[in-house]
Amino acid sequence: MKITYQYILFILSLFFVTSCEKSLSELNENKTSAVAIDPVFQLNNAIVNVSFPSGTTLNYEMSIVQQLVTPNSGVLTGGNFNQDNRDNTQALWQNYYRNVIRNTRDIISKTKTLPGRSNLMNMARILQAYAFMVLTDTYGNIPYTEAGLGYIDQVFLPKYDNQQDIYPKLITEFTEASAALNASNPTEAGEALYGGNIGQWKKFGYSLLLRAGMRLSKVDAAKGQSAVQAAVAGGVILSNADNAYFRTTNDYQANLSVTLNSTEAANYYLAEPFVNFLKNTNDPRLSSIAIRYVGAKSGPDQVPAVGTTDPAKQIGMPMGYDNASIASAVAARGLVSFYEFSQLDRRRMAKLTAPVFFVTAGQTNLLLAEAAQRGWITAGTAADYFKAGVRAHMEQLAAYDAGSAVAPSAIAEYIAANPLDASKALEQINTQYWVASLLNGPEVWANFRRSGYPALTPNPYPGKTISGAFIRRLTYPNSEISVNPENLKVAVAAQGPDNLDTKVWWDK
Repeated sequence: MKITYQYILFILSLFFVTSCEKSLSELNENKTSAVAIDPVFQLNNAIVNVSFPSGTTLNYEMSIVQQLVTPNSGVLTGGNFNQDNRDNTQALWQNYYRNVIRNTRDIISKTKTLPGRSNLMNMARILQAYAFMVLTDTYGNIPYTEAGLGYIDQVFLPKYDNQQDIYPKLITEFTEASAALNASNPTEAGEALYGGNIGQWKKFGYSLLLRAGMRLSKVDAAKGQSAVQAAVAGGVILSNADNAYFRTTNDYQANLSVTLNSTEAANYYLAEPFVNFLKNTNDPRLSSIAIRYVGAKSGPDQVPAVGTTDPAKQIGMPMGYDNASIASAVAARGLVSFYEFSQLDRRRMAKLTAPVFFVTAGQTNLLLAEAAQRGWITAGTAADYFKAGVRAHMEQLAAYDAGSAVAPSAIAEYIAANPLDASKALEQINTQYWVASLLNGPEVWANFRRSGYPALTPNPYPGKTISGAFIRRLTYPNSEISVNPENLKVAVAAQGPDNLDTKVWWDK
């Protein structure tokens, strides 16, 4: 009897242990955790991260084209001194490959066999091709064919493609994906760029095709013209209502604005060439863009009470000075410190929720003006596109802040006083593109290299490490040197030394 009783207790204990293990297993299982993600949310993540990283844009792109500059060194070293700082040159590479290309590759892989998600797939193709265009314009030869395939195909050390081979593929992607978008299919209303508006996505894709075609003006004019004509036939962004931009929020703020409103608030200034161009042409945009804190002796002195947006009182920071030598430029201008130089107004143009524009009507109309001037298109005149581009950018400034809006009368007066002169049309068009692309660092620098305009005087800083007049590309990240060295060596052998002087393929 005792043995039977002990046996029963043993059996019951097994049931109890099993039950406890099952209960513990259920407790450790997160029943609310997602096991899959709708790829439209991955597209939104990619859209957020297409925004330009401040390390690259502020310290290189906008300094090279002399729009913003800092006299400070250390972590801010870059285009201000024409020196290589790989902490900053790698910012774009790391962000785009990790947060844009990785997501778009996965979206395309997931949706390519789902007819009901064809629009999402083609949106991802357009955004991915855009990201690749920015990457190759910045670095030259890059991983393209094998990029972003680590999770999908376990390709962890991607080979590099030559830029000359990448551009035809980008043109194909923009062309095919834009044409394949179909409003009769599910339109993906949850995406963050256009809220599922297929017509606007088409214009975005074709506008990027136009941009890619114009990039080839010096290396393959025939292919460039063909791409431009296809873009115009497809329909491009001609109105600010169709602009492609990241709509920031308090949770998702503009990268450049975060930097300019935090620890670096007093370290970046509008460059003298940019301010002087706007002043010398009585451009009403200067009062929308700039602020100068009169009498400021330090960053804490830069307060609204001493701020002025009066165009006549704006003074740009000259190029070629560091934190010590800038004192001579300060004295020569009768200022009390370099904190008195004009800045991008961080309470309007660079506020935390300022939009981040990727492609705009101002840019597209100006590219069409150049295409018409070159005889690549016959619909419309260069003069009309030029006026439309200038007007569109001036009107676009209101999107940053109501206080940055340009009065219609001021727009009309400026356009009437600055018509297109056929004898210097390419210079006028591309100089206006320089202004219209303010804050879009990758694009303003790429078009400067392609067109040669505006006609800037090289940064005279005496400690430069480049041999040429301007920085032509950014250097590869140290992570590629240590992790993917063999493929990087092949890329460098094909392209030229991994330095700031080597030109990308289309930069002739």
